[in-house]
This record gives sequence, C-alpha cells and structure tokens, in this order.
Amino acid sequence: MSEVAKISKTQELLFSHLDRVRKSIGEIKIGSPEQFPYGWRKAAKGRTVWRILEECLNQKLETSNTGESIFTPADSEVGVFDFHANFASENCEGFVNIKSATKGRKNSKDDLSKAIRLIEFYQQNPNAHIFIATFEIEFLDDMKIALPSCYVMPLAWIPDVYVNPSNNGNLQSAKYKDLDLAVKRTNQEFYDELVKANEVAIQKKRKKS
Repeated sequence: MSEVAKISKTQELLFSHLDRVRKSIGEIKIGSPEQFPYGWRKAAKGRTVWRILEECLNQKLETSNTGESIFTPADSEVGVFDFHANFASENCEGFVNIKSATKGRKNSKDDLSKAIRLIEFYQQNPNAHIFIATFEIEFLDDMKIALPSCYVMPLAWIPDVYVNPSNNGNLQSAKYKDLDLAVKRTNQEFYDELVKANEVAIQKKRKKS
C-alpha cells in the first residue's frame, strides 16, 4: 500500500470512529437558564467550552478501546497532537490534533500548531501521520451544546500551507475541514512545503523588525 493510500485508509477509520463517538456523546449541559438568565451572550464561542469538550472526547475515546483500536492521550498539553490512534487489525495509526469550530461561523485562517514544533516532530518521526479532527459546536438556548458534525483531515493534505509571521509562527489554514480540497501529499512533500512556508515567515518577521 502506498503512503497516500495508507493515509487515506487511516483517515477513513478515524472519521468512522470519531463520528460514532460524537453521536454517542449527544448534548452536553453546561448550565441552566436559572444560572444564566441571559443565555450564552459572548460565551457562545468554541474556546469557552472547548477544554470541557476535549476532556469528554478523550475519555470517551479511552473507554472505546478494544484489541483492534486503541486510543492513547498525549502526555503533554503543548505538543502537536492530543491522542494517538492505533488500528492494529488494519495496520494503521495516526496522531490526532482535536479542534473545534462554532456552527455557522464563516471560514477563516485558524491556528493548527506551531510550525517549528511540527517541523521538529516530523524530523523525529518521519513516518508518522498527523490528522486534524474538527468537531463543530452548536450552542443551544437551554445552555447545552451539541456536536452536529465532525471532520478529519490529514495535516499533510491541507491545501493552504501558510505560516503566520506575526502570530508566534503558527501554521494556519482556512480549508482544513474540507476533504474535497485536499492535496494528497506524502509526509516528505508536506514537510518540504512546511519548511519553505516557515522560512518565508521568518524572513517577513525579520524585515518587520
């Protein structure tokens, strides 16, 4: 199996599993109308509830472990992935970075990870595959949140490889949720694109300073 075919197979397995987990979670109650008489107001943003949701997802994934699929949380909260997925029966594995997106929000360039950390990760793990799993959040009127959908994109396949020079050198993308736009690269091809984008960002930052 080619590397691109293996990435595609892992993406399919991850999406299938994560979508089942998403459906099993259902609605999550954050508070009550009595506690929040004016509703969500400015708190209706993904970052407001994301840490709770991330913990919920990680715990549900751990409880779904079987001999054929094992999900292991990352040791660090500042690394380039949140958990490792191993589908032993399919000989596929991947490192997954979980993101959130508020339902109805227009697409914009979002931070995926620090470019230098990704470069270091690929230097140490040239055959490892990273995936961006995005869970859409819907804020309900009764102070509950719902997860209407999720998306899984291989990081190496994002079509717009861009490093922001004025935002701590973060790799950003506006198209990381749309698999139809994916550019099916190998790790090495993506690594080369990432290094180039990071060098451009460094040069831009030097010029400004």
